[in-house]
Amino acid sequence: MQHFFVEPEQITGNKIIITGEDVNHIKNVLRMKIGEEISVSNGVDDNEYRAGISQIGENEVVCDLLFVKEDGVELPVKITLFQGMPKADKMELIVQKAVELGVARVVPVETARAVVKLDDRKAKSRTERWMKISEAAAKQSKRACIPEVTLPMTMREAVEEAKHLDIAAIPYELAKGMGTMRDFVEKVKELAKSSGDGSIPPRTAGIFIGPEGGFTEEEVQLASDAGIVPVSLGRRILRTETAGMTVLSILMYETEI
Repeated sequence: MQHFFVEPEQITGNKIIITGEDVNHIKNVLRMKIGEEISVSNGVDDNEYRAGISQIGENEVVCDLLFVKEDGVELPVKITLFQGMPKADKMELIVQKAVELGVARVVPVETARAVVKLDDRKAKSRTERWMKISEAAAKQSKRACIPEVTLPMTMREAVEEAKHLDIAAIPYELAKGMGTMRDFVEKVKELAKSSGDGSIPPRTAGIFIGPEGGFTEEEVQLASDAGIVPVSLGRRILRTETAGMTVLSILMYETEI
């Protein structure tokens, strides 16, 4: 079933109005017909709105609301992935898979050992591309929202951003002991138990992943001084495009399933 995103005001009563680029996609790419069912999210609540297409116009598609599925598809803790800028097009894969695994936000980070350096124009262009990938992945995995991919930040800016989260960790190959990763996961699980009960805002967590060359000792110290916990991911060194997926997979399993 095809999944689309709308603004909350586009759901009124028992009608859902789809506009923008999705209209052309429905009409000319998917060639959908009146009567076919779709699922819709409004990017605000965690509901899935099931609807049937009733009108296909030049600039809008009108759907009749059939029912609302309230099971909830988002992770109980909003996770931010702070991703050290990788080479080539690896960032596209990372964004796609992170969104499928439930990340709430992706922050590209310009680290000391990152090979890729973007000027303002290229950064804006790349970010727009990454947001399109995020949207496509969110539709495919039927997310309730489209995770934001921010403009690239410096390591110091990313660390400052992480201070607003409830907890954050930075995998580092020289981190001592395996218990620290388990401890981090247990703390996120505790956050999940209290998240979304209505009395407090959704809880938040962050994970820092280095580029191909990893983080420098100075960067790890900067993060550690800000309360970001250095952790080990095991005895093997993971590629940058593997490390984030590994942590997100663990957190998805431990907090949701």
